Amino acid sequence: MFSLSLHPRIADIAPDDWDACAGDDNPFVSHAFLSALEESGSASARTGWLPQHAVLRDGAGAIVAVAPLYAKSHSYGEYVFDHGWADAFERAGGRYYPKLQCAVPFSPVPGPRLLARDPAHRGALVAALIRAASDLGVSSVHVTFCTCKEQADLAAQGFLPRLGLQFHWSNEGYATFDDFLARLSSRKRKQIRKERARAAEGLRIRPLRGAEITARHWDAFHRFYRATVDKRWGQAYLTRRFWPLLGERLGERVVLMWAEEPDGTPVAGALNLLGRDTLYGRNWGAAREVPFLHFELCYYQAIAFAIAHGIARVEAGAQGEHKVSRGYLPVPTRSAHWIAHQGLRDAVEAFLARERPAVLHQIEAIAAEASPYREVAAQD
Repeated sequence: MFSLSLHPRIADIAPDDWDACAGDDNPFVSHAFLSALEESGSASARTGWLPQHAVLRDGAGAIVAVAPLYAKSHSYGEYVFDHGWADAFERAGGRYYPKLQCAVPFSPVPGPRLLARDPAHRGALVAALIRAASDLGVSSVHVTFCTCKEQADLAAQGFLPRLGLQFHWSNEGYATFDDFLARLSSRKRKQIRKERARAAEGLRIRPLRGAEITARHWDAFHRFYRATVDKRWGQAYLTRRFWPLLGERLGERVVLMWAEEPDGTPVAGALNLLGRDTLYGRNWGAAREVPFLHFELCYYQAIAFAIAHGIARVEAGAQGEHKVSRGYLPVPTRSAHWIAHQGLRDAVEAFLARERPAVLHQIEAIAAEASPYREVAAQD
């Protein structure tokens, strides 16, 4: 009843067809975001992210499900690490790359990956992905930062489930930033007020949204981005063309937390995308070091924006236990992995069986021992 096709450009798929499957909750799986990555040269064969987008059609030829899919020649830009699996397999004489990655490039953002008009079609899409991987002769298929329900659907067809950890902030109906601070222990309240005051010294800090973000801002932000990548010895996947394309196509869903000198000289910025009920923090960069400015733009400005606009959550990206003292608590993230070679599959399955309880224990321990909220704080 169903047929699967793989497409080397998302432009080959009509935006209306793609977005009818993706919905409008999460901007990262929208046709607009993914096409901006490709047209800017950010997600490409050059960077090791070769688009192979999956399209599932019913017997009448109508598109019923899609998935953002890439053939990968490495494991960078994914934030769910399988380098150890690749090294072990290749030392044993196997070939781990290329692999298929169902993901949003360079974006550790949880959300849907098996995009279907009707959730009942997800099972057919999963089965088709497995068949495609077998036909192509790739080592594996990895679906990263998927939803809990998607992980269960994938596990039912032989994918190995994996847990990760991020730190998210939840809006408990706060009317003001001070209402949020009131929920914290007194020590944490004082710390945050001190950090915000230091960060704002001599700077103008504000959120910019949609048309407020001009070419001048994107030029400066790209410099910030490159400086941050160079400092951390990473790879600059995102090109200069990506930022204005993102602004054009996502409009009011783009929120840039901005810091500048009184004369307008840019100092730092933090890029966010706005979903239906979540603000997603993405990239950050600065022209110079300013004490606590990273915390102000990436965490406190995001919280203040969420409160002002009634947004339920802020997801501030990967890593960082330092986020806990600033109100962001640990939550699990999910992925699922299909591996063709039985020996490698058995080894990975045994590893994941040990890793999952360790991740859950870490989440519980951080929430119990490090939370800044008064309900669980040791002292106030």
